[in-house]
Amino acid sequence: MKIDHICFAVKNISEGVSYWESVFGYRQMTEVIINSLQKVKVTFLCKEESLLVKLIEPLPDNKSLANFVNRGGGFHHLCFRVEEMDKKISELKGKGLLMLVPPQPGEAFKNHDIAFMLARYGLNIELIDTDEKAGLL
Repeated sequence: MKIDHICFAVKNISEGVSYWESVFGYRQMTEVIINSLQKVKVTFLCKEESLLVKLIEPLPDNKSLANFVNRGGGFHHLCFRVEEMDKKISELKGKGLLMLVPPQPGEAFKNHDIAFMLARYGLNIELIDTDEKAGLL
């Protein structure tokens, strides 16, 4: 497993991009993509020699994420890129992780499957099996 990105939930994705650009020197690398299954707007930010950052903004019908960002938002998940998703999910379940969202197409990853699991200490992790990102600028 290799870390692909870290994700932060924001109330407004445009304001989030501006903040990360002005404060941390990141630049927006993808268009804002609508992920209809996860009910979020998504964009990726990059900076030379640094991890990718994903920002998500809840769509109107994503009440739990809206509640989170209304309380200030912030760190949402850590994403790992894996070789064989089903095999890695089985392995992680065997180590006590809980399945939150089984594999389903992720529009921000050109419809490659994504999955979410919960690790100890409240760590929400996303699993992907691609480095492709939709809407590159």
